[in-house]
Amino acid sequence: MSLKSKAKPMQSPDPTLSPSSQGRCGAKTRNGSRCRTWRVMGKRRCRMHGGAPGSGAPKGSRNGSYKHSGFTCEAIEERRALREMVAEFRDMAKALW
Repeated sequence: MSLKSKAKPMQSPDPTLSPSSQGRCGAKTRNGSRCRTWRVMGKRRCRMHGGAPGSGAPKGSRNGSYKHSGFTCEAIEERRALREMVAEFRDMAKALW
């Protein structure tokens, strides 16, 4: 009886998909070239560059470097809306003059 696993992690996880249709990771490596390993299914990167489950920092105050709310999704959306309103007001002012 063999102790080896039947899983082959370096092969495409879904045998129906060819690796070429799955795509490469493409993250920039330390030597400046692109990563040539396969992407994780449903992700844009390989398991070594952030495609693994649970990778990435938590959102909001659960992140250890959370200092203020200036770059939360809500604050960014609010600034975007304000910029659009200012641009509309400028256009209206130009039309009046």
